[in-house]
Amino acid sequence: MPAIFSLILPDFLLIALGALLLHRFRFSVEFFQGAEKLVYYVLFPALLFHSITRTPLSLSEAWTLLLAAAALIAAGTALAWLALPVLKPDLRRHASVTQCAFRFNTYLGMSLASAIAGSSGVTVMALLVGFSVPMANMVAVTVLARGQQGRIWVELLKNPLILATLLALAWNLLGLPLSGPVEVALSRLGACALGVGLLCVGATLSVQGARQAGPLIGWMAVVKLMALPLVALLSGWLLQMSPVERQMLLVFAALPTASSAHVLAARMGGDSRLVALTMSIGTILAGFTIPFWLAIAG
Repeated sequence: MPAIFSLILPDFLLIALGALLLHRFRFSVEFFQGAEKLVYYVLFPALLFHSITRTPLSLSEAWTLLLAAAALIAAGTALAWLALPVLKPDLRRHASVTQCAFRFNTYLGMSLASAIAGSSGVTVMALLVGFSVPMANMVAVTVLARGQQGRIWVELLKNPLILATLLALAWNLLGLPLSGPVEVALSRLGACALGVGLLCVGATLSVQGARQAGPLIGWMAVVKLMALPLVALLSGWLLQMSPVERQMLLVFAALPTASSAHVLAARMGGDSRLVALTMSIGTILAGFTIPFWLAIAG
């Protein structure tokens, strides 16, 4: 267990530093908004493209990871909706935080994949992220949308993470080469993505007002951090995945919710403050649950 904590500690130190920079050292909110925009539109697409193209893939490998990602999104959605008959929460609040049961922090996932399994782990994680981004966005939007589906489809087709994944998959499966200078440039952009992205995650953390919606927040945290890793273990066994694929699928399932979830809620008229609170608490708890699942998996 101490060795596992040492693997995840650097990432959570960066998250803590991001929170300190905002709240203690008075870095502006606008600074972090600009940094997150840079990561989302430039740095992270470069990381996805480089990670997926540098290791040869087969259609069977990609298909297995797609099925596993779909199983996790479906399980998270179903378990989140079970809160309706059990807790009977406010419908707007429930629709807002449903995405916290299946969305994932891509920056933390890619960083952990690199620390745990090196380049092979990063490639698997990049595919899981790339496949899951459109599915997670479509489900979250469907729950939150009120007559806006047409506009959302346009937004999904312009999503830089989706475009980077599709282009990288086509590039890889066609066996196209990358020139040396281009590969080095992509590698350097990707290296920046993780550090800056984790700092931005820390800047979004807030745990004020947790008591008001405690049961609903707790439900989503249990689904995301405890139930989905169990689904990942079962999926890896049923799909006969390789050890690295199983390990990365488990890490992916155990990730806390993406900090961008509250942005989507705000854009679509949901309770963005509750989403930010749920995401923040889940990120803090993940510092304990991720080592637990890694220890379970050996």
